[in-house]
Amino acid sequence: MNGPLASFLTDANFKSVLYIVAFSLFIYGLSGLTGPKTAVRGNRIAAIGMSIAVVATLLVDPFHNPVLIIIGSLIGVGVGVPAARKVKMTAMPQMVALFNGVGGGAVALIAWAEFRTSGGFDVTPTYIVVFSLFSAIVGSVSFWGSNIAFGKLQELISGAPITLKALQLPVQALVGLVAIGSAVAIATGSTSEGLMVLLLISAGVFGVLLVLPIGGADMPVVISLLNAFTGLAAAAAGVSLDNQALIVAGMIVGASGTILTQQMAIAMNRTIVSVIAGGFGGGGGDAPAGAAGAGGGTVRSTSASDVAIQMAYARLVVIVPGYGMAVSQAQHAVKEMANLLESKGVEVKYAIHPVAGRMPGHMNVLLAEADVPYEQLKEMDDINGEFKRTDVSLVIGANDVTNPDARNKADSPIYGMPILNVDESQSTIVLKRSMSSGYAGIDNPLFVDPKTSMLFGDAKASVEAITEELKAL
Repeated sequence: MNGPLASFLTDANFKSVLYIVAFSLFIYGLSGLTGPKTAVRGNRIAAIGMSIAVVATLLVDPFHNPVLIIIGSLIGVGVGVPAARKVKMTAMPQMVALFNGVGGGAVALIAWAEFRTSGGFDVTPTYIVVFSLFSAIVGSVSFWGSNIAFGKLQELISGAPITLKALQLPVQALVGLVAIGSAVAIATGSTSEGLMVLLLISAGVFGVLLVLPIGGADMPVVISLLNAFTGLAAAAAGVSLDNQALIVAGMIVGASGTILTQQMAIAMNRTIVSVIAGGFGGGGGDAPAGAAGAGGGTVRSTSASDVAIQMAYARLVVIVPGYGMAVSQAQHAVKEMANLLESKGVEVKYAIHPVAGRMPGHMNVLLAEADVPYEQLKEMDDINGEFKRTDVSLVIGANDVTNPDARNKADSPIYGMPILNVDESQSTIVLKRSMSSGYAGIDNPLFVDPKTSMLFGDAKASVEAITEELKAL
């Protein structure tokens, strides 16, 4: 394409205008993600912004092999769209980890490609070299770390901490030094591709060793942290490629991921350093239900009919969702039960802990899918004051975030972690498959509280049974 139109479309000023439009759509779309009612629209607006940024890049920066770009795009669409449409909501944390890892891997490969096409950064400005190497290391760490997180969440590998025991820190430090040393050698003039490959491999091993020791209880924080890593790596790649869209998008992801990681660590009364250090959270065993509970107390079993009677004559019922609701896909059954309670004049609210589930906002997403009104979803700080006037708290697989030891037991691993104060309710019903511990791998004295009754079984089946009993009242 030649002539005035071609000159206009390939003009750098036109590219800058398109990038400004794209940035604005990124930020406006992100603001829509603050609530379920606007989240879908926000996602679409941000996607339009990204499409504009891609078009702007291709218009101004001529590509040498359009066939490869088209093939790559078709493969990405062919894999991504069906995967996103078919994935179950219970598997969304795994998909987030996997997609995040793909982003980090792409950035690492870009850095490698830049190394090769520039003759080993032979005549490349030093600051570009530094940013490229940074993106290579952090992108590789994010890719391989995210894959380990995916494996833990998908239960392909154990959710319990996996360490090299006494060798963990020395080995981790060694591979980290190898990656940094390789980067320094390249930055100071080495053009050896072997060094670049060694950098990528050692950074990848570091990413694996970083996530393996982290238990399942900390997975939400890990996913958020790796997301921030990917964003920072993308921003660095944007600097090395002189691509403003990549810089802005990467900084948005890096900043938001960092803030979210810090907020989640605070919600768990943990530091980010303690999370990365690992060794906490066992993944929860499947011990059979029994009469003896934590500290030798007595577990009181109940039935669906007894639960239905308690809730039908209550004034306020607070539903506390956790991973047990997610894994049994019980959100729609919970919504039906809540509708039935409300038809009987019972006030129903949902208590949402910041780290309930396996990713940030996991419970909000599941309940929004079931069309639970956003106004009924109460964050921890808003709902904790309500428990003293709550007649029945229905805990659905939310183990660690309801553990009173976080308040009462100074030597507990979770002491100081803010929790949902369900033990202050007049009555607490806990839906669980068994008396197994949660992902933190510690006992919950709530289960043997005199005001607590346990309804054992699959969460969805239990909720459906309660609903049928409610219909008969």
